[in-house]
Amino acid sequence: MADLTTRFLGIESPNPFWLASAPPTDKEYNVRRAFEAGWGGVVWKTLGAEGPPVVNVNGPRYGVVHGADRRVLGLNNIELITDRDLETNLEEMARVKADYPDRALIASIMVPCEEAAWKAILPRVAETNADGIELNFGCPHGMSERGMGSAVGQVPEYIEMVARWCKQYYDRPVIVKLTPNITDIRKPAEAARRGGADAVSLINTINSITAVDLDRMAPEPTIDGKGSHGGYCGPAVKPIALSMVSEIARAEATRGMPISGIGGITTWRDAAEFMVLGAGNVQVCTAAMTYGFRIVEELCAGLSDWMDEKGYRSTADFVGKAVPNVTDWKNLNLNYVAKARIDQDLCIKCGRCYAACEDTSHQAIAMTPDRVFEVIDAECVACNLCVDVCPVENCIEMVPMEAGRVDPRTGRVVSPDHADWTTHPNNPMAQAAE
Repeated sequence: MADLTTRFLGIESPNPFWLASAPPTDKEYNVRRAFEAGWGGVVWKTLGAEGPPVVNVNGPRYGVVHGADRRVLGLNNIELITDRDLETNLEEMARVKADYPDRALIASIMVPCEEAAWKAILPRVAETNADGIELNFGCPHGMSERGMGSAVGQVPEYIEMVARWCKQYYDRPVIVKLTPNITDIRKPAEAARRGGADAVSLINTINSITAVDLDRMAPEPTIDGKGSHGGYCGPAVKPIALSMVSEIARAEATRGMPISGIGGITTWRDAAEFMVLGAGNVQVCTAAMTYGFRIVEELCAGLSDWMDEKGYRSTADFVGKAVPNVTDWKNLNLNYVAKARIDQDLCIKCGRCYAACEDTSHQAIAMTPDRVFEVIDAECVACNLCVDVCPVENCIEMVPMEAGRVDPRTGRVVSPDHADWTTHPNNPMAQAAE
């Protein structure tokens, strides 16, 4: 049977599923309930400096993007860091860690970008016996306007500087939480590594406005007739998160750096995808807020069953396994040829594939008077649109053409050799190299 026990930065937890720093981890009551439900760890909601705590809005804090079935696809939040005083949070963290020594407990921190502020808070966090800290350099609203959060995360020099302070004044693992609101995610990750950080976590929320109330003419959520941009999370951000995780995992300057994956993880499969792209564990927020803490049971059961099926004994057996297959477009094999195939036994004759291909793609699907849909190989470029819009799983698939056969679309023989843009005759740079 698969062993879900995970060791991340030397921190052991019974499974790789941690709750991310967010409302679900804002107080002792929540965290105890989470641990009783089975979560392997939590990142405590972001702590601020000593003094008057931040003031959150007393009104709607979340906006939402729904799917057609009212399923939550994404949440936008305008909530700030914890609005409870520092001492209360620290006391609660110490009690929880003492009672659950086998669970990971990480303290998320956001204080002004001044050495004295970090030097003051780190010893107090250390006294809680938390397993490590996460530097919140990702929050895109409210705190960023005060020179914290993503205002730091968008400046690699600041990331390196603060990470170095933390390694100087704190003797446990330091994780840097990265903002996705940046052009090249590799730059802040490189800076974190230069500063001595032990790991990075990503992605934090994406700057967004999810909707506008057309009656009040204000962004949602609306506070007294006004709205603001906030942080977007949930299933909709997963593709962005996966890409950024993979970039860090495969970049030469950050290869091998431990990663905690965040961004729209709702199912065990989501978690597995993050982990095969290089994440040593995953952090969950929106799914817990949508379905409750007991969703962790499904996450653990699903991942365990998949590991048993594949023969993986521990999570370490598959972390990073897909990274070698992530490449740049220029390296893709231009000699590879495939064609769509429709399983007539599974086809429900809805016509979605035909409409999509006929109107917006390559006119490569024919429809008979009795609504039988067939692929026209002479037009099909295997774009995959028909697969994507088909409501029946596995009804349409892309089948590779064997080498030596003639592609009816181009009239050329399919070559067994790899040929990519770096060597293609249409590439002027390739010609110059010759």
